[in-house]
Amino acid sequence: MMCCQYILLLLLGVSGGVSAVEVQRPRGVPLSKRQFYEEDKPFTCLDGSRSIPFDRVNDDYCDCPDGSDEPGTAACPNGSFHCTNAGFRPGFIPSSRINDGICDCCDTTDEYNSGAACQNTCRDLGRKERESLEKMAEIAKEGFLLKQHLIQEAKRGLEDKKAKYADVQLSKSDFEKRVEALRTIKETAEQPEKEAKERHLKAWEEQKAVIQMEKDKTRKAEAFLELDDDADGFVSVAELLSHSELDPDSDVSFTEAEAQGLLGGVDKVDAVAFESVWINIKEKYISEANTDSPAPVETPPAEMRDNESEQYPEEDIPDDEEDDDEEDEEDDPDDGDYKGPPTMQTQEKKDDEDEGTMPPYDQETQNLIDAAQKARDAFDEAERALREVDDQIKNLEKEISFDFGPAAEFAYLYSQCYELTSSEYIYRLCPFNRVSQKPKYGGSETNLGTWGQWAGPEDNPYSIMKYEHGTGCWQGPNRSTTIKLTSPQAWIQNMSTKSSRSSGFVVLEGPQSLQQHEVAML
Repeated sequence: MMCCQYILLLLLGVSGGVSAVEVQRPRGVPLSKRQFYEEDKPFTCLDGSRSIPFDRVNDDYCDCPDGSDEPGTAACPNGSFHCTNAGFRPGFIPSSRINDGICDCCDTTDEYNSGAACQNTCRDLGRKERESLEKMAEIAKEGFLLKQHLIQEAKRGLEDKKAKYADVQLSKSDFEKRVEALRTIKETAEQPEKEAKERHLKAWEEQKAVIQMEKDKTRKAEAFLELDDDADGFVSVAELLSHSELDPDSDVSFTEAEAQGLLGGVDKVDAVAFESVWINIKEKYISEANTDSPAPVETPPAEMRDNESEQYPEEDIPDDEEDDDEEDEEDDPDDGDYKGPPTMQTQEKKDDEDEGTMPPYDQETQNLIDAAQKARDAFDEAERALREVDDQIKNLEKEISFDFGPAAEFAYLYSQCYELTSSEYIYRLCPFNRVSQKPKYGGSETNLGTWGQWAGPEDNPYSIMKYEHGTGCWQGPNRSTTIKLTSPQAWIQNMSTKSSRSSGFVVLEGPQSLQQHEVAML
């Protein structure tokens, strides 16, 4: 027997009244398929496989392979039952659930012949869903309005940046002019300073030359007296041979012929002729005063200890001396650090030290130096200010040209930073800048990536941020982080993370992703 039901549709009339319309159709058939179930015509299976008399619809026997002839019974395993659920959402359930004693449809129509005590809950469910949808719609509306506010703020911010950029560009020309003016002042002040310093240095060099000349004369006279062993007023070949360091070719022997050659080819020279000889030998000549009193050679501590230990057989060393040795080892942890006595300074170095340091500048030169330094300081300060202006221009150009979304709705994130604390790490996200992490209980910070690009799908490219080229992993790639921007049910600036050693996934929620069509859908 075919079971039918009557569906009442409540239509709101223009005058506000209500009229009822009876729509007769087999049980379990949705209104959208009513035209396929005509009582006065044979029924054709919805898959077109066969036709059957209409009285075999809902006769509790499955005739159609697609189960379309039994929409209101459990005869077909692949059939489906339509729940009208007036007052709530209509829906479908598998035919196997019909009359199984469990209420699946909120309007109880699936248990029409099971005797189950079902109650119609569609009105309550519909009311709760409407309240939830209204709440979500209100939240989405607030989020969308906030997004529009952010867009307007971004527009105003962009206009302000462009105006500031124009002002800074104008001020840059003033800074450049000031730098060039101060450069001229600096160069003008440095020229007399340079000349005064050169005069002072030249006078000092001349003074040193006079001092050196006098010292050379004294040294020459002392050398003549040292070489004139017999004090006859002459330096002879034999006397010159006593100083082997004067050997011209520095070989083993210093011959008479070589000594005579140093004396200009004669056997002896007086004090006047010695002046030309001195020019050739003064670089090599070593005064007897230096060789008579050689610097004492200090015995290294290690050798002294070795010598002392030799005075006693190993088994007879007194205990107190053993203790002393241990203390000495502690005091001298590294015998290799021992340095011998300083070598004898060369005569030239001594002469330079004897000449002293350059005297201070006279007052006139010092005044020129002070004036030039003041000009340099002013020039350096102006250059520093110009560099700051250039940096400011570069930053403004970067911000103005930055891709903050189709309507610049993400611009407000540019100067923000967000932190998330997990069980091990503290994650820090500064949008359009970098992502980092550091151990929760102390330790150095690790760079998880710097701003790379928008990396969302083609239909929504601004849904994902990509941060790249972070700190390299041990024997692995550089760290990177992906930021997913989602639309929340409220404006929550919140992050959740699924992170690994070399890459991370972060979700940032906020109103920036809400679109007008989303509000309409809700």
